[in-house]
Amino acid sequence: MSYLPCVEIEPALPADAAIVWLHGLGADGHDFEPIVPELRLPKDAAVRFVFPNAPAIPVTINGGMVMPAWFDIRGMSIERSIDERQLLESAAAVSALIDREIERGVDSRRIVLAGFSQGGVVAYQVALSYPKPLAGLLALSAYFATARSVVPHPANRALPVQICHGSLDPLVPELLGHQAHQVLLAMGYAANYKTYPVGHGVSEEEVADIGRWLRVTLQL
Repeated sequence: MSYLPCVEIEPALPADAAIVWLHGLGADGHDFEPIVPELRLPKDAAVRFVFPNAPAIPVTINGGMVMPAWFDIRGMSIERSIDERQLLESAAAVSALIDREIERGVDSRRIVLAGFSQGGVVAYQVALSYPKPLAGLLALSAYFATARSVVPHPANRALPVQICHGSLDPLVPELLGHQAHQVLLAMGYAANYKTYPVGHGVSEEEVADIGRWLRVTLQL
């Protein structure tokens, strides 16, 4: 099977957990690679980091310029006009990466799916619909584009969800992160929400919180 190209960081010991982390629009799999040591996971943690690369496609809001993107964004209104077909295609490709981690010997309940901005949009779709229980979902500066169309799978009804958002975000307004949180709560998910005084990015405080959340979620 053909998989998305990925940047991978292997642990010193055979991996018994995995974090699949999706980048944002115009970035690539190296974008969050430098964050790994800053998470301060235990040195003996057998966690594999998988940073997939999105395909290069024309993006309407950027004048049709071809760049790494999980789906096309046609408009920047608060509702967001996107190509949902492309989003679902990306979701299927990411699901295949989770399948591969399971084939590599990692229990699905030891796999965290994380995503920043556009990557977080895809992560919402994948994590809620994946047919095996996952360890958790981490959505960073993202919005829940498929809130009305996603078909949640019972396997992940108890999925731990951590949402982080910059209160000064000019690209994905904090209102969208808050709305995603409210929708998840209404759907019955155990979702936590925290904001940080930053724009469209992550702060040192946020990285520290993410590290703590990962240690708890993966019982490291």
